[in-house]
Amino acid sequence: MFNGPSEVLTVFPRSIALIIIYPSFKRHLITISITLLVCLTPDANAKSIVVLGDSISAAYGMEARQGWVNLLSDRLLEQYPHYKVVNASVSGETTGGGLTRLPKILTIHQPDIVILELGGNDGLRGYPIDRIKNNLSSMILAAEATGSTILLIGMVLPPNYGRRYTKAFEDLFKDLSDQYNLRFVPFLLEGTTTDQALIQRDGIHPTVAAQPRLLEDIWPTLELLLEKES
Repeated sequence: MFNGPSEVLTVFPRSIALIIIYPSFKRHLITISITLLVCLTPDANAKSIVVLGDSISAAYGMEARQGWVNLLSDRLLEQYPHYKVVNASVSGETTGGGLTRLPKILTIHQPDIVILELGGNDGLRGYPIDRIKNNLSSMILAAEATGSTILLIGMVLPPNYGRRYTKAFEDLFKDLSDQYNLRFVPFLLEGTTTDQALIQRDGIHPTVAAQPRLLEDIWPTLELLLEKES
């Protein structure tokens, strides 16, 4: 129990303690200061997950709260409350754009886990396979250099891109997961055979109804990392 401002000065930062100099408000201000101290004290167990993706993870065509990343945040709050999720996904993002943005994201958020969901837009634009693979490889190395663990999500393309290109595109994700020994989800939903009822009218993006399915596709692999990192 505090008997006066002198004791407060030994516990609280000077900027907070200086407000406790008016006797008539002492009791209330001490309570406020204790609350502030609790709020400002960092949680040593706090961990973070960054989702670096494109429109699939940016809740394209729906409210952000309906997307799978927000559903993930809700689940973590219940099961792994010391984890927070940062959604760094941008609709239309490519591996080149992700590579450019990643250093700042890593510096600001210092994530324990990075869920890497990029490459779909590169493939849809017919970018060279080597370019896509090199960009993803550079992101994996950059994240691992800061101590982050990677969960890589693979992509598939419609068959009209030709068998040679689509196979090379799908294989590059598996090759990277093997090369860097990553946790890996080969594709989301049912790939190219996904029920069209789960796809928006554009024929590309999952619907609101598909979002829980997306989370369930990712969760078993992610939970292995959560248990390991916890």
